[in-house]
Amino acid sequence: MSHSSQAVQIRQHGGPEELQLVDVSVGEPGPGQIRIRHHAIGLNFIDVYQRSGLYPQNLPVQLGMEAAGVVEAVGEGVTHLQVGDRAAYASNPPGSYCERRVMPAMCVCKLPDAISFETGAAMMLKGLTAQYLLKKTLPQGGLQPDDFVLFHAAAGGVGLIASQWAKALGLQLIGTAGSAEKCALALANGATHAINYAAEDFVARVKQITGGAGVKVVYDSVGKDTFEKSLDCLRPFGLLASFGNASGPVPPFAPGVLGAKGSLYLTRATLFTHIATRESTQAMADDLFAVVASGQVKIHIGQRYPLAQVQQAHRDLEARKTTGCTILTL
Repeated sequence: MSHSSQAVQIRQHGGPEELQLVDVSVGEPGPGQIRIRHHAIGLNFIDVYQRSGLYPQNLPVQLGMEAAGVVEAVGEGVTHLQVGDRAAYASNPPGSYCERRVMPAMCVCKLPDAISFETGAAMMLKGLTAQYLLKKTLPQGGLQPDDFVLFHAAAGGVGLIASQWAKALGLQLIGTAGSAEKCALALANGATHAINYAAEDFVARVKQITGGAGVKVVYDSVGKDTFEKSLDCLRPFGLLASFGNASGPVPPFAPGVLGAKGSLYLTRATLFTHIATRESTQAMADDLFAVVASGQVKIHIGQRYPLAQVQQAHRDLEARKTTGCTILTL
């Protein structure tokens, strides 16, 4: 039996105008799959990378990496979900920009009753990213209370979650953002310091804040525009964790630079390596659910767009007009 669904597809890589709303037919789940009807859908920079071709896709493709809704059908072998369960996910392959879909069940988690569908859709990819960064992507010796960390784009979806979570862990998070208003938002959400990189040199300010020592780790989703200066913010043996390309991909560089700047470490981390198994996905999600349910981390939904306005949502995201999380509504 097939079910109708509206979905957003691209037939070629390009700008937001390539996002087209179409009618599709959705069938029954196979082994290891579920069918889910969405209540809300998350918007992320990875969607922009896939649309533009920075992360090439086999075309045509339905975009979107996270959502929340109700399980409509369960395929053979799926034991952690049942029909009627409230659920949320961040998952490959893309395809969440739709009313309903059939998808792998592995990365879909039951959504606690205390967390709304909108919050669930907004927090999975960004919250699980903050989780693996602060808990798993660590410098030599780990992080202890009162350690300084630098987090770029601190007023974005991942940044606001990470700022609050870092405060709960006792860390001193130095956040960067592109305006005074965004800096104020980062400070209101747990950042110890905020630097407007449009108005001041963030390297000099980081050195001032840390008494010249630098930070143990920089979490950088900006990419090309901040990469070299991020290295200059690190103390010896520090770690640069690159996890995004909002300003474009980092160009090739000589590894000897890392030695000259203090025997530094560099990693290019991705969420999907961390959620490659059902067990790891659930453990990370349980950690996220607990910190959100406790109130230590609040999920800020700064923008809501109807699914039919997905082109405008992408334009605003790329123009840095958004704060916190953005969702598409049905």
